[in-house]
Amino acid sequence: MRNLNVYGPLATLVLTLGAGLAGCQPQAPTPAPAPVEPPAAPAKAVVDTTQAGAPERWPLVVPDLATIPEGPVGDAVRRGQLLVSRTREELPDNVGNGLHCTSCHLQGGTVANAGPWIGITGVFPEFRTRNAKVNVLQDRVNDCFERSMNGTPLAPDSADMTAIIAYMTWLSQGVPSGVPIEGRGFARIKDAPTPDPDHGALVYGQKCSACHGAEGAGLETPDGGYLYPALWGDHSYNIGAGMSRLDTAAAFVKWNMPLGQGGTLSDQEAYDVAAYFITKPRPDFARKAADWPDGGKPRDARY
Repeated sequence: MRNLNVYGPLATLVLTLGAGLAGCQPQAPTPAPAPVEPPAAPAKAVVDTTQAGAPERWPLVVPDLATIPEGPVGDAVRRGQLLVSRTREELPDNVGNGLHCTSCHLQGGTVANAGPWIGITGVFPEFRTRNAKVNVLQDRVNDCFERSMNGTPLAPDSADMTAIIAYMTWLSQGVPSGVPIEGRGFARIKDAPTPDPDHGALVYGQKCSACHGAEGAGLETPDGGYLYPALWGDHSYNIGAGMSRLDTAAAFVKWNMPLGQGGTLSDQEAYDVAAYFITKPRPDFARKAADWPDGGKPRDARY
């Protein structure tokens, strides 16, 4: 299960899950720049999709690294790319497990059907049923820190949050608001089969354990990082994470696993192996009782 970040000098080895989680071995960290004002988002055209000829989806195109500007804004963009690729190493006070943002958002958030961030700035503000509130992008980032990272949120006005938003804004340049991006999120499997976790254990042993270990503990590097992340146990994501949901995990596995061989598993195999590893022991989420206060709880939620 191996995949490479395509960012040239920013290249990172991305850790992915047998449920779709992965990590990286990037270049040596660069010093964090001094706090800067959040960069203004590039001007976006609002596309009226009701008009004849309007695109239903915008193509997913990775911007050229040469478009990263010089100066403080460019420094923030590069710092943000580093933070999402080495989240555990760069933000140890906010990450409570062995994961990075790019464990799910592959290759720096540029891969279709692996939670790409291209165009993400045009999606927010967004109402989410999980907390029954209108969320801004900073809320969504911190939601991942608390759930997928099993950690603590960043200060919304911190230099590190600014850097992450700067990176996502740079990725989103030229994408109009109001049009979904190709490959956004995780492409759900239609007509989901009834999962067989016992068969999933066999699939895991054949397709996933070489990277993530027979006990799902992942593979650490000598410097304390993770070459391949833990899929369950204390160093994995908690039960409040999106990847704890069966449909989400199966979709990620289907299109991205084994790493470099996405799309080779059948729908049944993807559901079986997802059902196997998401039900393994993992950290709890203390505020789970507050989720979906106004209803709308998905059928595959863990609690």
